[in-house]
Amino acid sequence: MAEELPLEIRDVSKAFAGRPALDGVALTISPAEILGLLGPNGAGKTTLVRSVAGRVRPDSGRLRIFGHPPADPEATAARGWVPQEIALYPLLTPRENLWTFGRYQGVPPADLEAAVARSLDWIGLADRANDKTADLSGGMKRRLNIALGTIHAPRLLLLDEPTVGVDPQSRERIYAMIGELKSRGVSLLYTTHYMEEAERLCDRIAIIDHGRIIALGTRDELVRSTLGNRQTVRIDADGPIAPALREKLTRLGASADGTVVRLLAEDPPRQIRELLEAFHAGDAGVRDLTLKQASLEEVFLHLTGRELRE
Repeated sequence: MAEELPLEIRDVSKAFAGRPALDGVALTISPAEILGLLGPNGAGKTTLVRSVAGRVRPDSGRLRIFGHPPADPEATAARGWVPQEIALYPLLTPRENLWTFGRYQGVPPADLEAAVARSLDWIGLADRANDKTADLSGGMKRRLNIALGTIHAPRLLLLDEPTVGVDPQSRERIYAMIGELKSRGVSLLYTTHYMEEAERLCDRIAIIDHGRIIALGTRDELVRSTLGNRQTVRIDADGPIAPALREKLTRLGASADGTVVRLLAEDPPRQIRELLEAFHAGDAGVRDLTLKQASLEEVFLHLTGRELRE
């Protein structure tokens, strides 16, 4: 008998007051896979994650966690959820928080102390285990937040914006924790507003907009299928772009935002020449020009028409 997938979503739909939030969503996650979920605000990410977490009941479709409905005790035991909002008891210590959430998550009493000790070591807070949680730094609280959602050793983890508001050092520590979870065989559904995180951490990426999955694949697959061999041209002007120049750049297929001009180029030598001729004719200076392969950010903008952080 084939092993059940960590997450299987088939044709899931959900509407609130007649407005679709999810519209026929379909995706799967394999063992030890990190699937990134990207989408503009209001695209359906939160509803989808909450559906997997068992907090929202879809109107139709099939959603299974290792073959079980989200509300099934087997699914609950196999699933962990780390919300974006830090959910800690500030007056308790990290040790007490872990102990409390371990009881919530059904860790057997005989195993609880060992699970707490492992979690404290894993997040690098063994030396702060008995301090008041309110006194920890933002990065420490983020790491503790992740530990609370994983103390019961889930096989599927929903990780929602885990690096919001943390410093670079703490972000790298969290990346290492995510890598360790993957090495243990944990599957992750990972939402983020940081495109570089998705490119760095995720095996595959799903882009959701208006409640539908509009693209799904590896980073390279998404770039190739959406943009082909086009390359990104970026010009940094040395001052504001005049309306006449902006109009000419638009006719050439470029977009101007402030002093930055971007173009997805199919024929970079010719199109760069045309852009520079337009700057020269408009008596505008160029401070910098770069040419690089198209990125996931260009894919996202091309598909949704919006920046990820909007």
